[in-house]
Amino acid sequence: MTIGDNTVIYSPNYCVIDQTRPWMIEIGNNVSITTGVTILTHGYDWSVFKGMYGDVLGSAGRVKIGDNVFIGMHSTILKGVTIGDNVVIGANSLINKDVPDNCVVVGNPQRVVCDIDSYLEKRRAAQVSEAADLYDCWRRNSPEGKRGVVPPKSIFSEFFWLFESRDTGVLSDPSFEATMALRGTRGMSYERFMQHKPEFESYEDFIEHLEGMLR
Repeated sequence: MTIGDNTVIYSPNYCVIDQTRPWMIEIGNNVSITTGVTILTHGYDWSVFKGMYGDVLGSAGRVKIGDNVFIGMHSTILKGVTIGDNVVIGANSLINKDVPDNCVVVGNPQRVVCDIDSYLEKRRAAQVSEAADLYDCWRRNSPEGKRGVVPPKSIFSEFFWLFESRDTGVLSDPSFEATMALRGTRGMSYERFMQHKPEFESYEDFIEHLEGMLR
């Protein structure tokens, strides 16, 4: 196979990547392949014809996955498919035809539900409510949360843009730095980070707001 830089197969023992013709698979840069994903370059459906009539028919098709792609859990990519750049594939999707650039695809069979920029705005709009849900679960189910302890900033390692100061140029928790370094795009993330004003003046203000939401 051809595999680009910063591509991760998170659970290789639980993925099925066709080994019959590995040279027919091309995977780009910054691709995330999650648990249970299947990638096929052939089919054996012709065995039915062979059983009926004795016919032998070939079945082969290349799979090309572009750059900056997320493939959700237990999705299947069939032979002959090209997936474009900047694509999100939802969990349990069946990809049986080409996927264009810059879109979100879900379902069995697949369907394009929105373009990638619309999805970005949807995810931005959900940040505070999802952080509140995370905090509520931590507060109810973790030993520290049950004791009323202020949560460590690290539990918000994906939500810190909501409250982290841009003034010092230094992030206040190591987990934030680890998140910024993901996918090898640390510099680009820092540039965007500095362009976006935090929604809350401080971590304490953020927690107080979440408390208010959960009352």
